[in-house]
Amino acid sequence: MILKKVHLYLYQGSVALFYFVLWPFLYYNSRKYERYGSMNAIRRVWGWLSSGAVGIRYQFHYEKPIDWSRTYIITPNHTSNLDITAMSLLVKSNYCFMGKQELVDGLVTGLFFRTVDIPVNRESKIASFKAFKLIMERIEKGMTAVIFPEGTIPDEYPPVMHQFKNGPFRMAIELKVPIIPVTCANTWKVMWDDGKKLGSKPGVCDIFVHEPIETAHLTVDDADALRDQVFSIMSNKLNQA
Repeated sequence: MILKKVHLYLYQGSVALFYFVLWPFLYYNSRKYERYGSMNAIRRVWGWLSSGAVGIRYQFHYEKPIDWSRTYIITPNHTSNLDITAMSLLVKSNYCFMGKQELVDGLVTGLFFRTVDIPVNRESKIASFKAFKLIMERIEKGMTAVIFPEGTIPDEYPPVMHQFKNGPFRMAIELKVPIIPVTCANTWKVMWDDGKKLGSKPGVCDIFVHEPIETAHLTVDDADALRDQVFSIMSNKLNQA
């Protein structure tokens, strides 16, 4: 446990170090919407450097090659803060995250959630509606959206996948964009949640990228079925893993 705590401090230090090294470039590109693509490219570099420096790597397993010239809604399960880094490395086009409102005030996350990413206050229906409206506008402009359908990291350890919220699936149908289910199989074994309870360790995070699910033929009445289909795909992969 002591070694895992030491590793967590090293990881946090690595995240902070490379953030501040890259901050001038991130800040410059955060000033205009047209530069968000460059900001995301720098975020990928940051994620790769900060993880790699402490021996954390990400291995992506694809059911089918992804055409990143298209726009998607990506729906990963969520057991670790490393899932966010994994998604930053996965997406090869311009993208944005949807995350909890508290991230706006984070030292590292604040810059992103005041610019490219979309914060959502799930306690307020009006605020949630505005956040989903904003992310839909981003998608219509060609940005891929990463939305964790569980809404949060579950409290159980070992983690279990919780029921998905309906929002991203209804949105995908309304906008006629494909859904990409992504199963983060073992990021929690490298670092569960934010690592504060159990620390972290070097290791390989296996990320399974499932075949995109087309939604152009669906109606909003199919949103629940689509949600359940994605849940089943990811649950089966977790059971196999």
